Formats: sequence, C-alpha cells, structure tokens
Amino acid sequence: MPYSPAFGDHFYCQTDGRLECGHVFLAGNDLPQRWLDQGDFLIGELGFGTGLNFAETWRQWKLNRRAGQKLHFMSFELYPMQREEIDRALSHWTEIDVERQALAKAWPETPKGTVSLSLDGQTTLSVVCGRALDGVAAAEAGFDAWFLDGFAPSRNADMWSEDLMRLVCEKTKSNGTFATYAAAGFVRRNLLAAGFVVERRSGFAGKREMLCGIKS
Repeated sequence: MPYSPAFGDHFYCQTDGRLECGHVFLAGNDLPQRWLDQGDFLIGELGFGTGLNFAETWRQWKLNRRAGQKLHFMSFELYPMQREEIDRALSHWTEIDVERQALAKAWPETPKGTVSLSLDGQTTLSVVCGRALDGVAAAEAGFDAWFLDGFAPSRNADMWSEDLMRLVCEKTKSNGTFATYAAAGFVRRNLLAAGFVVERRSGFAGKREMLCGIKS
C-alpha cells in the first residue's frame, strides 16, 4: 500500500483503489457513457500518484472508444514517482497488467517538466511535474472532466484551495464535470465559489459521501 510520508496519507483507498476509481472518478464524471456521445476528450487530474486512475481509465477507454477518437489525460503532480515504484504499486491489479507494463516501459528515468507519452495512437498522457496551481494556470482551457484526487484535504489543503478550484473551473468547458472522493465542507464551498454546481453522492466502500458536479 503506497504511502506518502510528506502528507501522512495513503495514495488510494485501502479497500480497492481500482474499484474506487470506477465508482468515484469514472462514474462521477458519467464515463464511459460520455465517450460514446462526444468526440475527442480531455481529462484533467490533480494528483497522478501511482498512475492508478490513469491505468484504469485507459483500460476502460480502450473498451469503449470509437475509431479515430482521441483521449488526452493530463495530470498535475508535485512529487512524480519513479518507474519501479509505479510498476510495483500497479502490479497489485492483474486487470491492468497491460496498461501497467506499457506505462512503466514509457515512463522516463527522471520525470521532470512535462512528461508527455503517446501510448497507442488514440491515447496521450501528460504529467505536469510541479505545483498544481502553476500547472493548471499554464494549461490551455478545454477540459471535459476532472479527477480531483489530491491527498486528504486535512493533510494537503493547498490541493483543494479556493484559488486552485477557481482555476480548475475556468479551464473547464461549459457542461464539463468534476468528481472527487473528498466531501469536506470547505472543499464543497470552494467548488461552489469557483462556479460549479455541486452534488453529493454516496461514497465508495462505506464512505458516506463524495462530491461531483458540473460547470453549467
């Protein structure tokens, strides 16, 4: 179970991080259904971590995409992990073995700046290394969906700040969405203040609530 000493928190749900990704981030953004209804798709993620959300999203994308349709997954990560760490963490799930091996093979020895990987002709991964506030501010607008997956708000408040949530909303298309496992009151208030319509849903694995929403 990967753990961050810097933030005193695990990288994902201890029950099953892959299933949590499906419940929170994919279903919370109405995916894969929206892939069937739209053309090219841009996902933003706060917190790349082990790459688990990307690997599971990529797996689902390959099952549902149309010929010629492109997915760009752009993640913002302050402390990018090493190839061996990513490979070891993701080896827990045989369901994403193909994606794990491809990601580990393409991942650079020293990730820095923006890691940009063209993975299968229809999938691009970009990991912007550095502070999320700076990375999101520099990104072009046009995100269709966001996975807000920083460490717990009580341990990593900067990743849930009003300034960052406002930037996330500004960079999102009209009718674009977000989803997060977090349900803290200040996170919800910051998302509302940023301009999202926010909805509470049942969380994963006994967690009472999660948040998702839309830029109306």
